[in-house]
Amino acid sequence: MHVALIGASGNAGSRILTELIRRGHSVTAIARNPAKIPPHIGATAKAGDVFDQDGLAALLKGHDAVVSSVHFTASDPAKLLGAVRASAVRRYLVVGGAGSLEAAPGLKVIDTPDFPPVYKNEAAAGVAFLDLLRGETELEWTFLSPSAMFVPGERTGKFRLGTDRLLVSDQGSRISFEDYAVALVNELENPAHVRQRFTVGY
Repeated sequence: MHVALIGASGNAGSRILTELIRRGHSVTAIARNPAKIPPHIGATAKAGDVFDQDGLAALLKGHDAVVSSVHFTASDPAKLLGAVRASAVRRYLVVGGAGSLEAAPGLKVIDTPDFPPVYKNEAAAGVAFLDLLRGETELEWTFLSPSAMFVPGERTGKFRLGTDRLLVSDQGSRISFEDYAVALVNELENPAHVRQRFTVGY
């Protein structure tokens, strides 16, 4: 596939880029500073501004899918969605957050007493983005929430999938950037959660 990856230089985005290339996809790797994207055969680095809806739409045109891996507090969901719609690309995958997942029935992770205040603004913006997506009928979107601990690690290809409940194991709630990328590209290649949120963890 020909995939546009917004935020290709970030922690998750760089692993998603590596995974896409590993599987033979052609990638337009978009970042505010494309010099931060290491050269990859099969990837073309492009400068893009997530707040420039028209400019971003022009970069996205002609792709089979768009993957968005940007901080929610460093972007405008309405402009991102507007750019994807204007580009005429229907498939849109979003690197989500764990804050919108349920820790217990009716209780979001963000609303638990021990949720770290430093992550509150980002998590709240992620909740709002997911709510916006759930009202979206034009795009074939998917929102993939990581586990609570979203960290550098290994690509094992061994993990669990869930829907709206935070996944917890005897090692806590955790997923590596590398295995998250595997789960996201799996979904891209074999869509199983169109217009849905799902989650991945060990």
